[in-house]
Order: sequence, then structure tokens, then C-alpha cells
Amino acid sequence: MRATFHLKTLAVAVAALSVASAASAAGLDRSGQDVTAFLQDGTYAEAVYTYIDADVTGKDTSGNKIDDIAESYDFFRYGVKADINDTFSVGVLYDEPFGAAADYTGDNNFVNANGEGTNVEVRTESITGILGAKFGQNKNFQVYGGPVAQRVKADVKLRGPAYEAANGYTTNINADQDYGYIAGVAYSKPEIALKASLTYRSEIEHNAQASEIYPVVGSGLIPAPVVSALGLSTNRVDSIEITTPESVNFDFQTGINPTTLATAKVRWVPWSDFAIVPSLYNDVSKISTQDDKGLALVSYDDDQWQVELGLAKRVAPALAISGTVGWDSGAGDPVTSLGPIEGYYSAGLGAKYNVTENWAISAGGKYLWFGDAKGQIPTKTIVSDFESNDGFVLGVKVSYQAQ
Repeated sequence: MRATFHLKTLAVAVAALSVASAASAAGLDRSGQDVTAFLQDGTYAEAVYTYIDADVTGKDTSGNKIDDIAESYDFFRYGVKADINDTFSVGVLYDEPFGAAADYTGDNNFVNANGEGTNVEVRTESITGILGAKFGQNKNFQVYGGPVAQRVKADVKLRGPAYEAANGYTTNINADQDYGYIAGVAYSKPEIALKASLTYRSEIEHNAQASEIYPVVGSGLIPAPVVSALGLSTNRVDSIEITTPESVNFDFQTGINPTTLATAKVRWVPWSDFAIVPSLYNDVSKISTQDDKGLALVSYDDDQWQVELGLAKRVAPALAISGTVGWDSGAGDPVTSLGPIEGYYSAGLGAKYNVTENWAISAGGKYLWFGDAKGQIPTKTIVSDFESNDGFVLGVKVSYQAQ
């Protein structure tokens, strides 16, 4: 007899997988820009909280110990979706896709003589509106797309002799909102609980304002004629272009039997195209590099690939458990000293409990083994070495679904 796969039944297992799917990944990647809330059946809403705590320690090139630089990082994700009719659906998603939080303390080359350490914090927020249309004889195919509004802000402080002449440099990039788009295609086969989707998000070009302080300009170390010729000053407020990267997500699931589901996620982000280039920092760097192009404050050498495989099992009518394994390529090694890890391997566990027919709560955790990396400053000089680091991710989700 042929087994029957019921999406409503297996949905208990599906959501148990996705709660802690975000992690401290390559570049500034954080939320993974998940869109599966929009691809749920019927009316659907979710609220997700994610907490990341990493332990990233190492040594500078003088052999000094660098205590944990990774500050805990948390964010929310929300999603609502409704069917207009059996063809059209609408949804709104909120997430915080990119970010960073690092703080150097102790006695090492990333802390200045006054005890002030290097610090970075980057935050982004995105709101995505989506319209989807199903087609095909059984409405198995769906195309979807819509606008994306995104805000970004950042604060960077470089302190200590590791940064050479840039010791004391500070920039504050004010919050800026700009727009991009999302587009995708999905296929479903309810008889075997199969769903597959391919989602593209465009890059978003931000034109923000950066306030910079660069003490070396007024220290006398740079000859006055050079300072004058380049129009340099200790303080500068100027516009800055930051382009957050495009991305492609592939999500897949299929039933193995009536109570077991297999999933796969693949994500690509071209971090090698990303850079933060404040104008004062860039102008001063032209002196040391003797290059009209100058240097970026933050950049990456490689693109990111992320893969996650999972299994979910319904163990009771209202309870499912799940497990995942994952890999993230990182964005190069050596990598910026403001985020010195090279990807990770991960293992996660999750569970979902249906409190009522419509309401459910999910919780999950993931352990991360970070790849060893050497930290470098923008001149490509190696300034630190980070090995044998790890971290964890915790997530909680409340969801509502009516079909």
C-alpha cells in the first residue's frame, strides 16, 4: 500500500528545523534571509528570537593572549502570509540579515596605551513585501517577488599598535534606508510533502553619512604639504556608499515516510564584492600604499557557501524533534581582524510542540566549530592568529497557522 504524506502533519516536523538556522557565518551574514514563512500553506504568522554566543580567542603577533572578542548577538525575525485566493498570496517578512559585534580587551596589540580596545558593531534591518502567484494544472508552481527596504548602521574603532598609523581611527556610519528586490520560484508536490524553492535577493546600495576621526592626520607624522594636497583633516563628515550583497537561497524538503521529513538548504553570498570604504580612511591609506585606489576599511577575499542538511521526526501527534548538520565556507583566510573566523561546521537539535491546532512553539540549538583564521589589517599584514574556537546559537519561535 502506498504511504500518504500529509503536509499538515509533517509541518510539525518542518518548523522544528528552522529555529536556530542562523549563525555567526561568513562575512557579516547573520539571519540567512529565510523566506520559508511565505511558502507555508494557508494563513501563517511567526515570531522568532535568535541568540548567538561565540568564544573567539587567539594571539597577536607579539604572542600576547587575546581574550574572547565576540560579543553576544541577538535579533528577531517576523513573518506573516495570507492567501488572497487559490492563486495569489501576499506576505511581509522582517529580519536583521547582516551584522557584527566584536570587542578587544586585555593586554594585546588591539588595545591602546589608555586601555581602550578595538570595537566594531554593525546592524541591519530589512522589511520584505512579497506577492506570489501559483500556476500549473495543480497549482504546483509558484513565482514570487517584491520590494525590500533595508537600513544599515555601523560603528568601528581601531585601537592599538596592530593598526599602525590607524591606531585611534573611529568612524560612525549613520542609519540609512535604501531599497532592493526579491524574486523566486517554488515547486510543491503535497502527495510526498515535497517543497523546493529558489530565491534571489538583489544587492542594495546605501548612500549614508560617515563621521570619521583620524588622529594621525594632525599628529605631524604626515607632512603638511601632503595633508594640504589631499585635503586631509583629523575629522571628516562625508557620504559613503555601502552595497550589501546579493544572495541566492535554495530550500528543499521531502517526506521519507508519513512521519519523517528530510531537508536541505544551500546559500550563496558573494562577499568578495563587498567593501566598506570611508573616504578619510581611504585618502590617508593612499599615502602609505602610494596607490590612487587606496584601501577599504573592511573587505573579504572569497564568496560564502553554506549548506545545511536535516531530518525531522514526528514522535507524537503534536510533537516533533529534528537534527541538522551544516557547513559554512567562510569568506577567506586571512580575514579581517574585526571578525577572525573562517566558516564553521555545525550540529543542531530542535523540537516543536503544537499547543493547539493552530498555535505552536518551537525551540532549537546549534553548536558551532569555527574554522581557524589569521587576522589581517587592510594592508594585508597578518596581525593575529585565532584557533580552536566555538560558539552556540539558541532560537525560540511562536507560530500560527490556519488552513
